[in-house]
Formats: sequence, C-alpha cells, structure tokens
Amino acid sequence: MLMWLFEDLLALDIALFGFITFRTIMAALSALVVSLAVGPLFIRYLTARKLGQPIREIGPRTHFDKAGTPTMGGALILISVLVSTVLWADIGNRYVWTVLFVTATFGMIGFVDDFHKLKYNDSAGLSAAAKYGLQSLAAVVAAVFLYATADVPGATALLLPFFKDVLIPMGPAFIVLTYFVIVGSSNAVNLTDGLDGLAIVPAVMVAIGLGIFAYAAGNAIFADYLGFPFIPGAGEVAIICSALAGAGLGFLWFNTYPAQVFMGDVGALSVGAALGVIAVVVRQELVFMLMAGIFVLETVSVILQVASYKLTGKRIFRMAPIHHHFELKGWPEPKVIVRFWIVAVVLVLIGLATLKVR
Repeated sequence: MLMWLFEDLLALDIALFGFITFRTIMAALSALVVSLAVGPLFIRYLTARKLGQPIREIGPRTHFDKAGTPTMGGALILISVLVSTVLWADIGNRYVWTVLFVTATFGMIGFVDDFHKLKYNDSAGLSAAAKYGLQSLAAVVAAVFLYATADVPGATALLLPFFKDVLIPMGPAFIVLTYFVIVGSSNAVNLTDGLDGLAIVPAVMVAIGLGIFAYAAGNAIFADYLGFPFIPGAGEVAIICSALAGAGLGFLWFNTYPAQVFMGDVGALSVGAALGVIAVVVRQELVFMLMAGIFVLETVSVILQVASYKLTGKRIFRMAPIHHHFELKGWPEPKVIVRFWIVAVVLVLIGLATLKVR
C-alpha cells in the first residue's frame, strides 16, 4: 500500500519500495511493533471482560491453575499481520489476497469457536462437523481460485524436493491437495497449541522458511538456479511470511511461560491455515510437511492414540497430543516447550537445505 501511495498518489519514486527484501524487513518490524504496542491494551480488555480460557478436566492437573487466563490472543496476531501486510505488500497481488482471505476466514471460524467456549464455559467449542464444514468451505474456495487463476504450469504442479526440475502435473487433483494442506495445517497448529508458547515459535520458524522459498519462487533468476518453478507474483507472499514472523514474536512476548494470554482457536486456526496456503502458493507442500514436523508429530500422535484405543483398548501415549505425554512423564512445561522449539529449528534448517540439495 505504501508503495502504491507514494508512487501513484504522490508521484514519488522511492526506489526502496521496489525491493521485496526491504519491504519484507519492514513488514516484520511493523508487525512486531503493532503486536507489542497493542498487546497490553488487548490483554487488559480481555481480562476486564473475563474472557478466560476454560480448562479441560481430562487434561494434566498442572494446567488447572491456568483456568481464567485470557484467551483469543491470536486476534492480536491477525491484527498485526493485516496492518503490516496492507502497509508493505502489493495490494494488487492475487496471492496476497488469497493468503489474507484464508487467514481471515479461518480466524473468524476460530473466533466463533472461542466465543462458544467462553459463552457456555465449555472447552469443547463448536461441534467437529460445524468447524470442519466451515474450514472445508473456505479451503475449497481458495483452492479453486488458485487453480483457476494459475498462469504458469508450475503453479499447479507437484514439486519433489531433492530432485532438480522434477514437476508432476496435477490437474484438478491440485484442488484436493490444496484442501488437505490448508485444513490439515490449520488443525495441526491448533492441536499443538497446548502449552505456553509451544505453537507460536515453530510457526514463526516455518513462516521464515516459507518466506525464503517465496522470495526465490518469485524471482526468475533464483528459481531457475535452484531448480524449481518460477511463480510470477509469489515473491510478495514473503512479506506476509515476515509479517507472520514479526507478529508471532510480538505475541510470544505475552504468551511465553507463564502465559499472560492464550492464542485460542482464532490464532491457531488462522496461523496454521496461513502457513498451509503459503506452502501451496510457493509449491513446497512436501518441504512444508518436513519443516512443520512438530505440527505433524502432534497430529500423528493424536491419530495413533485414538486408533490404538478404539482397536485395542490400549493407549500408546500417556496422553495425546504428545506434548502432554512428556508432561505426564515428569518433564517441566518449560523443558517440553524449549525442546520442541529446538526440534522445530532443526527441521526448518533441513527444509531450507533442500534449496541446494537437488
């Protein structure tokens, strides 16, 4: 927006605004500043309204003391990302609007879910059918739009990591893959968001990694050198990635142990969906699954736990998602959190290594 404002309205040619790298840095800083500035006011508002998180009775006993901690703090992330993106991204770019649509829509679904929990003092929230139905509708709309507006073959082809120039044309199957990536990523982050700061740091790291892929995919020279498809306009998505990273770090300031505010579904669902649709835009779905391995692990642990209990009557883990398993083994919450962060950093670095290992 600032680029458009200065160049079109004020007829000023400020060269810096033409560089995605500069706008990416400014987007991260802007989102961080907005988050840190608005955070205390937002938390006081939530506290005054007594919008505290209900705690599941079947959860670890160490979590009972957290009852009443303000929730829906993920709205702070959404506000910061939206402001920063509108300021620094090309608002005429369809990829920018697609990511914002998915992020905002899943955020609204999460808001309704959180509001339901608070209104009825019920940790269950919306029914699974209602939640997944709304998520599916939003994901399909985004998938169909990306498929219909694809202007290069590589924009809908499956890229295999570790292999140079290997693209598998997907056709309409692209819509199916996009749906599963967006919905799966959204719910995976939501499952991970069970300890103070546990979900947001891996999300920040993955956003940074995807931002690097976005910048390379949107640059014809870098894309050709690295051996993956050039996606015109994808570079602008790097600005949203940096905004997510900046907003996430700002939120972590208040969410770090012991948390002053919880992310809530409004944050977890929207951040996860944003990462998923960005991975689709930059054609890195498989690498995304690697970098987001913490979220994948949490999801798989729930699936295995449920399947094992239904089939054999026995549990594999003491409690799922798996971060609760380590809590019940006696690990202090900060130790679980930081060790999961370390794994997340390693996985993102391995994902970035695929830029050259092909």
